[in-house]
Amino acid sequence: MFSLPYRYSNMIILYLVLAASLNILEARGATHVVGGSDGWTLFTDSTNWTKGKEFHVGDVLVFNYESELHNVMQVNSTEYEDCIKVPYIRVFTSGCDSLVLSEVGQFWYICGVGDHCDNGQKLSINVVP
Repeated sequence: MFSLPYRYSNMIILYLVLAASLNILEARGATHVVGGSDGWTLFTDSTNWTKGKEFHVGDVLVFNYESELHNVMQVNSTEYEDCIKVPYIRVFTSGCDSLVLSEVGQFWYICGVGDHCDNGQKLSINVVP
């Protein structure tokens, strides 16, 4: 069996601990509160809110809203453009929904309550690696 001198084994252990901690830090994404302090409302300018932001795999989108007044529907591009509520990919109704961005691509979200989407309560983001 091969054995390393004591000082080398300590350096290897230190290296492994540092490498593991860097991987943990890299795996954590940014948290984006949609609409900032105003949250997910009819009055949020989502297009303006996304300017200057980058969305990466591992980031988290947080939708804060009054659950009696709004929801969050993940939809496709046609449903987003035309504010079509059915079918949808996923729907969230808790009032504080955290969505982990798990893949690269374009993603679209609308509010499916009343005419909220038609009045601008929708969000389009591009997720990069």
